[in-house]
Amino acid sequence: MIIQFNNLTLGYDLHPAVHHLTLDIQRGALLALTGPNGAGKSTLLKGIMGQLRPLDGSIECRDIRRHNIAYLPQQSQVDRSFPITVDELVSLGAWTQTGAFGRLRMQHKKKVAGALEQIGLAGFEKRLISSLSGGQMQRVLFARLLMQEASLILLDEPFTGIDSKTTDDLLKQVALWHKSGKTVIAVLHELDVIRQHFPETLLLSRQPIAYGATESVLTDHNLAKARQLNEAFDDQAELCAHA
Repeated sequence: MIIQFNNLTLGYDLHPAVHHLTLDIQRGALLALTGPNGAGKSTLLKGIMGQLRPLDGSIECRDIRRHNIAYLPQQSQVDRSFPITVDELVSLGAWTQTGAFGRLRMQHKKKVAGALEQIGLAGFEKRLISSLSGGQMQRVLFARLLMQEASLILLDEPFTGIDSKTTDDLLKQVALWHKSGKTVIAVLHELDVIRQHFPETLLLSRQPIAYGATESVLTDHNLAKARQLNEAFDDQAELCAHA
């Protein structure tokens, strides 16, 4: 087990966004986190990273420290106008090795070049990120994850708004992470991608609907229940009492 949720409630200003979540995630899992828009998926990732403290219950990460968690935000959260080059952005993934203000050594520069080559962007090192397409930018963000060498990888909508070739290439990288024993949790909306590439799924609609083998989770019944609960949810609801 790598993560344990114990009757977890997460939210903002004492209003729950995820509640009554109790389950264990096993080390080495390849897990899709899905559900309707606003169902609490991104909120749960923030809770795992420690950016959001539980309103109730707890999250326990076994043998995982914050520097050993790699996080890919939604691309809409990345400021593409910032004047930074591709290699500079990718090198930020080495901060655990160099420190926040440490200088990159030759070994780190070689790792940056290797990560870009592995992700299909060799030769893009000195391009400004503002000049990249959406698919190229996502490859750069994946290269930064490669630099971190973390054992827990959190991906927030990694394939939204990118071309099919880039999606296929990045899915291959996700499979390599899984094969090497890393734990990968990805927020996804593409049900076909989940069914084909992610053996486990957690279906959320502010509360857990189903968790386990993907084929048993993504049923018509469960998906309909998730939609109904999400539509009926009161954003201003107060915390629930323990059952």
